[in-house]
Amino acid sequence: MLQNVPKSQVIDYLKSENPWWISGQIDPFFNELKKRPWFNFFKPLVMQTEINRAVVVMGPRRVGKTVMIHHMIRELIRNGISPASICYISIDTPIYNGISLNDLFSCMQESAGNSKTEGWYVFFDEIQYLRNWEVHLKTMVDHYRKSRFIASGSASAALKLKSMESGAGRFTDFMLPSLTFHEYIDFRGLSHLMRPVEMKIGMRNGQFYKTTHIQKLNEEFINYINCGGYPEVIFSEEIMANPGRYIRHDIVDKVLLRDLPSLYGIRDVQELNSMFTMIAFNTGNEISLEALSKKSGVVKSTLKKYMEYLEAAFLVKIVRRVDQNAKRFQRDTLFKIYLTNPSLRSALFAPISANDDKAGNLIETAIIAQWFHREWFTPRYARWQNGEVDIVALKNSDMRPSWAIEVKWSNRYFENPSQLRSLVKFQQANPEITAMSTTLDKTGVKEVNGKAIHFFPAAEYAYTIGANQRDYESNIGAESSGELFEPFLKFPS
Repeated sequence: MLQNVPKSQVIDYLKSENPWWISGQIDPFFNELKKRPWFNFFKPLVMQTEINRAVVVMGPRRVGKTVMIHHMIRELIRNGISPASICYISIDTPIYNGISLNDLFSCMQESAGNSKTEGWYVFFDEIQYLRNWEVHLKTMVDHYRKSRFIASGSASAALKLKSMESGAGRFTDFMLPSLTFHEYIDFRGLSHLMRPVEMKIGMRNGQFYKTTHIQKLNEEFINYINCGGYPEVIFSEEIMANPGRYIRHDIVDKVLLRDLPSLYGIRDVQELNSMFTMIAFNTGNEISLEALSKKSGVVKSTLKKYMEYLEAAFLVKIVRRVDQNAKRFQRDTLFKIYLTNPSLRSALFAPISANDDKAGNLIETAIIAQWFHREWFTPRYARWQNGEVDIVALKNSDMRPSWAIEVKWSNRYFENPSQLRSLVKFQQANPEITAMSTTLDKTGVKEVNGKAIHFFPAAEYAYTIGANQRDYESNIGAESSGELFEPFLKFPS
């Protein structure tokens, strides 16, 4: 006769997951790991008890969601919250299979020796492994109004969809992305290489970050592209020696072979893996469903589902196009697909060097990936007959273009700016935009046909995006009033 897991075993396992119930401290392993800057935005959401909402933390595998949760638990204890009122539960643990959140709440009360229903801080990790989790979580929020519930998961788009459908007014979403280049430099202890400067971009003065050693920064940028998107990689010499093996096994394989099949019922895992490999090799290229279908042998309807799944797992991002006048196409059959983290490609194939033939595509992938995790900005690219611009920003207020940038890993166009023919044409058609181009190591402003094009090194630009975004987060409401999305986000008053 089949038997359920005894409640006593669930209670015992909860004790092992929550050592602070006895020691008053989190596991020393988490104490040794550095906080990500996003913790400063996560903490207020958790501590905000006036609003009765659950916090749903989203993000790809291995970017530090569980670590950030444990850092938050440490912070709660330091702020005087009783350790017996804090509980962490990893929902993907088999022992919790099929148990409702309400029943788990009852088990944790018994396990922690705290029968109160108020004042709890409960963290549900990898919550997507509970069927209809959004209904369970909404019920917990409504029933236990004086306790705080925080959930996390790696299937970002799926979580977001469920959060919007069933959690309206009950859930607050929080995205934790892969490491930005700014974070990578900080974690590597190399922040001394960078200094803020005021730079005039278009009609305004903006904050930019310059380096004191561009050659060193470029070397680190290539390292970041090859293996720098995950905290665990850059903090482990053993993993750094073979980052591709770690990324393939612990991130790509687990998502393609475990997460997506179990969450979406995918049967042909080999077909999904083959398509992802093809996309990864061609990151940043323009494609169509028809061409992808012919190349992969997968029917278009299935391809659409696969791409939805890969976006849900935060492995890829689809970027839509506009025309030379920055207008969207009514029938949009072409698009670009980018890896959300360039090191995924290096792991699947081979690390690149600064002079690699594929360096250009991966530099572009790395730079546009700095923007992907911010919901208030959706990058586009411009494409028309015989012309293309890599990244275009549209204003939320009227969907007119604000700025455009060509991503280059060369000084060639700095020396001959008129060769940026597509960017020049796009600027002529949209004279109000700020036009920019990256370089290998040159900075300056050049004029073409009486219009300015701003040039700066690609590595400095990538660092600047990440460094300024943290400050912009605190003023996120500005976008709802139609404020321009500036190239670097942060502008001194």
